[in-house]
Amino acid sequence: MSDRMTLDRMIGGDPRERPWLFFSLTPPRRTVSPERLERIAEATAERLARLDLDAVVLYDIEDESDRNPQERPFPYLSTMDPGDFAARYLRGWDGPTVIYRSVGKYRPEELSGWLQEPGSSRIATVLVGASSSDKPVTLSLPQAHQVWQKAGAPVPLGGVTIPERHAQRGDEHERMLSKQRSGSSFFVSQVIYDVDAAKDLISDYHYACLDRGIEAAPVVFTLSVCGSLRTLDFLRWLGVHLPRWVTNELERADDPLAESYRQCVVIAEELTAFCRRLGVPFGFNVESVSTRKVEIEASVRLAGQLSDMVRPTTTA
Repeated sequence: MSDRMTLDRMIGGDPRERPWLFFSLTPPRRTVSPERLERIAEATAERLARLDLDAVVLYDIEDESDRNPQERPFPYLSTMDPGDFAARYLRGWDGPTVIYRSVGKYRPEELSGWLQEPGSSRIATVLVGASSSDKPVTLSLPQAHQVWQKAGAPVPLGGVTIPERHAQRGDEHERMLSKQRSGSSFFVSQVIYDVDAAKDLISDYHYACLDRGIEAAPVVFTLSVCGSLRTLDFLRWLGVHLPRWVTNELERADDPLAESYRQCVVIAEELTAFCRRLGVPFGFNVESVSTRKVEIEASVRLAGQLSDMVRPTTTA
């Protein structure tokens, strides 16, 4: 498997020397007209062009009400297929694209066919398992990994990592190692507001790799600005843990968006220093899933600030 395409080979950079920067999006709703889709894609490509990105991430959204019995703060709206949106509309972006696949809703032949489609040379994928153990699925995550392997490992494979799960169970680093054995060459975290949980996970993963004599895969930390208390409720509904003091700051802030932006920068600074001290390859994924222009623009500003913060500057 040494000749397998990996994301660092696709990007052409070592994340130890130049941390990766991703920007993640949710595809438009299925009900949006083709004309409107073209305008959305054009505006999106213009924003992406302002940033020094290594990859764009497109999420595969599904209803996760099975994982949380509480009322969903925002209604679930079906979105178009992320692969279709990338291929048919997001033509203004010509860099690597990371396509999420919620594998439970696909048949093996569907996933295999998509993995081997022509034009996938700039595509990587993150395969995501079911949102809960009780959810009926067509394809489990281990089975999806087997489909990827049988297809000839045609695209770089990534995995999700969840610091909150590590805080609860203490074995998330073992899940990461298992996904590496199945072919994952990078990881993208769930949204992070609990920096200590993320550091615990990275520490355990780093030392587990050392003990086993294997190289740690790049870990990309997802950050997301929070523009309202309703968005804050949605993050918690999704399972994102916010320390009590962070919740207090956001709930009491005159401007929750500005406060969450500040928190994201502080988290990025702390994780950057920690990963560099350990020698763990890392990067950041700035999530932009809101339809509110003020939050979209804040996400773009955050990505630009992180690029300036973590990338080395050169002088003539």
